[in-house]
Amino acid sequence: MNKEILRIAIPNIISNITIPLLGMVDLAILGHLESGIYIGAVALGSMIFNFIYFGFGFLRMSTSGFTAQAFGAKNSTEITLTLSRAVTVALMGSLLILMIQYPIAWLGFKLISGSPEVELLAKQYFHIRIFAAPAAISLFAITGWFLGMQNARYPMIIAISITSLNLLFNLIFIYGFGMKSDGVAWGTLLAQYSGLLLAGILFMKKYRSYLKYWTYEGMIQLTALKRFFLVNRDILIRTLMLLFTLSFFTAESARISDPILAANTILLQFFFIYSYLIDGFAYAAEALVGKYMGAKDHGLLKLTIKNLFKWGFGISLVFTLIYFLSGKSILYIITNDSNVISDAGPYLIWIVSIPLLTFAAFIWDGIFIGATASSSLRNAMLISTLVLFFPFYYLVGKDFGNHGLWLSLMLFMLSRGLILTIYSGKIKVNNE
Repeated sequence: MNKEILRIAIPNIISNITIPLLGMVDLAILGHLESGIYIGAVALGSMIFNFIYFGFGFLRMSTSGFTAQAFGAKNSTEITLTLSRAVTVALMGSLLILMIQYPIAWLGFKLISGSPEVELLAKQYFHIRIFAAPAAISLFAITGWFLGMQNARYPMIIAISITSLNLLFNLIFIYGFGMKSDGVAWGTLLAQYSGLLLAGILFMKKYRSYLKYWTYEGMIQLTALKRFFLVNRDILIRTLMLLFTLSFFTAESARISDPILAANTILLQFFFIYSYLIDGFAYAAEALVGKYMGAKDHGLLKLTIKNLFKWGFGISLVFTLIYFLSGKSILYIITNDSNVISDAGPYLIWIVSIPLLTFAAFIWDGIFIGATASSSLRNAMLISTLVLFFPFYYLVGKDFGNHGLWLSLMLFMLSRGLILTIYSGKIKVNNE
């Protein structure tokens, strides 16, 4: 069982790592140009896309869960129809984004403002890169489908290829054609469509035979469509609540003071670094739990969940020790600004607590997604956000400044894991 978990987790960890690496490479290229405004332009534009694509993360999750269950049940028709429904939703969603790109840009740059020069370049970047939306969002659906098919290698290959091609295209546009931030936008656009093409090639190479199971009647089957959209709705609400909470944390950091904003931004990198690794095991949970749900093999289901929590606890313990022993040293790796390091120092204790307090939420997320028990995911996030995080912060946490803000965030993370533990009985009941 551990071998099965690692077979899926490790490629997903590698895929996750490519995300920050690409951002670092982009910054390194732009950082060697004659002006810093190009970095600012890409940073502003990218923030809007982060919101858009983070919101569409529900599509990868639901597709993974539905596909894994159909795979476990050996239902080739449902495997095929799940992919077609997911890609259809992706294309419809991206078409809507293209149609309302100007209102999105207007709202985005109202909320995230910069100097006139930076904002002009950021808008140029946005209106180029926005046309990558059909490819980027479709890849959410396709990579989720590959994962549900117990194939973590293909998403890894796609992620590495997109990152490598993005770097290559950026170098060509910037140094070959003398472009600036617009060259980064074109590089991203071409890399995304190249990734989509590669995904299509990989699909045809291994899964071409599934095409014969597709039917229009099955595609629009009302009961299946209703369940598909209900699960996606629940995961979307869960994702938006998470985004809302993290965005509030950043906004409230800025309200406290600029030094606290800088310190908290750096400290959050510890959380993101940890999340890239633990998410690999959450993805393994999606694939394996879904498969054993579909196969109705409750013995292997329980064994999988047990082993996933062992891995989650082990990983969190390692990160806790690393952060406890080397937190200050890691700060110096992330930034050389002595003032930021000094401001962040008193709050390192919260970073040390993150892994052990949050690993259960990550693992349960993957388990519930694999089980497509989306209403529990939604309810746990709503309770953690609206009943615990905000009331606690405004009634108690706010009086303790930044420590209170971090305490509220830790309560939010811990409560998600605890509530999902309480809900975990529903996984068995709903699928027996």
